[in-house]
Amino acid sequence: MLSDKFYEVLKNEGIVTIVTWGKGEPHVVNEWNSYLVVTEDERILIPAGIMHTTEKNINDNNKIKMALGSKNVKGHDNYQGTGFVVEGTARFLYSGADFNMMEKKFKFLTRVLEITVTSAKQML
Repeated sequence: MLSDKFYEVLKNEGIVTIVTWGKGEPHVVNEWNSYLVVTEDERILIPAGIMHTTEKNINDNNKIKMALGSKNVKGHDNYQGTGFVVEGTARFLYSGADFNMMEKKFKFLTRVLEITVTSAKQML
């Protein structure tokens, strides 16, 4: 489901915007492309240090949207820069093999945001 272009974007630094919504207003947090780890089965793992509102929202509604991009990766029609909108479901991991792997890479995490991708659309 995740294209070669998506992986190319991850190799270039850029901002990632994560949107969750529970019972109230949508909530937005940001992360960096370099913090995203994609597993063999294409789940996206993100280190979470704070993200308390994100977690509360996911406990109420596990749907998530995420936007990421890089101006350094050519997009459609050779456009300078490209980005993706990812949709999926999310949960937080507190232990296990994926948590342990992420904890070795990102010492600051308290848990791991796991996204199971249902859609990844290139926008530019």
